[in-house]
Amino acid sequence: MVDAAVLKARLAALATRMAAERDALCALDGAVGDGDHGIAMEQGMKAAAEAAVAVEGSLQEICNAAAKGFLNAVGASSGPLYATGFLRMGKALGAVEAVAEGDFGRLAIPAMRDGIVHRGKAAPGMKTMLDAWHPAAECALAGGTSAEIVAAAEAGAEATKGMVAGLGRAERLGDRVLGHMDPGAASAAIMVAGLVGMAG
Repeated sequence: MVDAAVLKARLAALATRMAAERDALCALDGAVGDGDHGIAMEQGMKAAAEAAVAVEGSLQEICNAAAKGFLNAVGASSGPLYATGFLRMGKALGAVEAVAEGDFGRLAIPAMRDGIVHRGKAAPGMKTMLDAWHPAAECALAGGTSAEIVAAAEAGAEATKGMVAGLGRAERLGDRVLGHMDPGAASAAIMVAGLVGMAG
């Protein structure tokens, strides 16, 4: 079962993992953006995890707190996207104390994807975080295991190396972004892994 304690622990593990991956994510971003994506994700997840720990309530209330924490820490780009994603995730999980492990991935990952789509207006193939979230969500909806969901996200992130950006700062670089993994997709694969309990 995924209850409040498990969800909080997963968010805390994600915060630790993002801190460890900060420099690598910044290096990826330096090739196609302004080089600060790792810092933003580290700060966002740290704030989200701390906000979640401070809440005693349902899974939805924990997700809502995480959304607020992330947005307060990261005002630009990924902040509103992940805040909306966490809100959608909370709504999908509901005002309950726990859900079965198998149901968690099926509910949480597509909801996070849908929130990001709603806020960001991206589509698959535009070299964004959605290129990792979308295949992960489709795998979850098809009944994939946690490992399969993570593998789908990682394969999606890897595929961004062959894409030209269709959105954001990288769009103006044209073919120069070919061969570079999208930093948002890379961090999205980490987020997917952490949410389904495979952040390590």
